[in-house]
Amino acid sequence: MTVRIQSDPFDFGAEANGFALNNNDAGAIVTFTGIVRNLPSGDLAEMQIEHYPGMTERALHQIEDEARQRWSLKDCLIIHRHGSLKPGDMIMMVATASPHRADAFEAAEFLMDYLKSRAPFWKKEITAAGEDWVASKDSDEAALARWSTKS
Repeated sequence: MTVRIQSDPFDFGAEANGFALNNNDAGAIVTFTGIVRNLPSGDLAEMQIEHYPGMTERALHQIEDEARQRWSLKDCLIIHRHGSLKPGDMIMMVATASPHRADAFEAAEFLMDYLKSRAPFWKKEITAAGEDWVASKDSDEAALARWSTKS
């Protein structure tokens, strides 16, 4: 079980291959990578992502532990970047390994929903017109809410 918060880019292929090799006895591996999306106007110059070291790692380890309690997971990987990112940059990765695909998919979705809505990262969009902090969307909150009814 690995949680990494880093400013440096990561190599998705190398991460996914390494995770698969370390879990070659799992029946299912699910990976997801989030990418910095440009604004509909195409004006995003960069996204600044801030966090509090220590606090953020603890929060991600706690949610990873909750995923292991809810689903039968052999392993899980969470990578999240901070600092200045450009449109198209990889911002995060989640990988889950389980004996069965349903657990791998559900655990990965749970982790992704948490990272999108509740993980202690603060995102600021920077354009030529100025800077704006990114607020949580209703759709993100709805996605996260579905997990509160599952045991």
